[in-house]
Amino acid sequence: MLEGLRRGLRSLLDKITKTELTPRKLEPILGELELTLLENDVALTVAEAICSGLAEELKGTKVSRVGDRRGLVKEALRKVILRILSPGGQLDLESMIRAKRARGEPFSILFVGFNGTGKTTTIAKLAKMLRDRGFKVVLACSDTFRAGAIEQLEEHGRRLGIRVLRHRYGADPAAVAYDAIAHARARGIDVVLIDTAGRVQTDRNLMDELAKIKRVAEPDLTILVVDALAGNDAAVQAEMFDKAVGIDGTILTKVDADVRGGAALSVAYVTGKPVIFVGTGQGYDDLEPFDPEEFTELILGEG
Repeated sequence: MLEGLRRGLRSLLDKITKTELTPRKLEPILGELELTLLENDVALTVAEAICSGLAEELKGTKVSRVGDRRGLVKEALRKVILRILSPGGQLDLESMIRAKRARGEPFSILFVGFNGTGKTTTIAKLAKMLRDRGFKVVLACSDTFRAGAIEQLEEHGRRLGIRVLRHRYGADPAAVAYDAIAHARARGIDVVLIDTAGRVQTDRNLMDELAKIKRVAEPDLTILVVDALAGNDAAVQAEMFDKAVGIDGTILTKVDADVRGGAALSVAYVTGKPVIFVGTGQGYDDLEPFDPEEFTELILGEG
């Protein structure tokens, strides 16, 4: 994965190594960097921020040896990318859940996202991860709109041995979420994971409904699930959901199939919220914490 971005950045480093680090000499190379980023699904505003950040990091730098120059530029680029990928620091989900459990309250997470991002499967993956770490989990199906949505979540629950709380199709999704949290509180359940109907850009009613669910349920976290293969749309989706309902972080799915790698940079930058997990396959165990430093090293490569 991420071959496109890694290859483009390595080519850039090779060129900068042979160039004086002056604003005039760097300008065409930074223009090329911007194009490389755009070709690898990095949104325009993010690409511009990376280029200007790199120019700022290199301002006034004087290096004579070629080897030193390459290392210096790579380190400057690493700093810029890390800043974008680490807005406000990472969320420590387990500590947050434990803190609420200590107060006798369930921790609730509202999941939002467009159709086809893998949201429901991601919820099942996180449910298994939390259960395996000793937390009691319940799933709530606030998707009372899409045909088959309740059955899909119930099938995940059956396979994992995790209870799914549901109402009938057409019921008030906010009531489902509210009742699930009340159920968890009464029975000492630690975590409530709330699924919602997938949104499409043109469906204002569904977005308004989502805002209502959040207003009624008052979740501890609102997490956006984004398909890493969505290209520049990933940034558009993230910005839209953040403005409509407010998100606390994102989960990127299908990262194992992403050869470009721009989605993580774009989503983190436009929302100012961290990427929390990445989906790396189809299995229930294929969900990993997102590590900004590891991701940065992966796209910069060695040398």
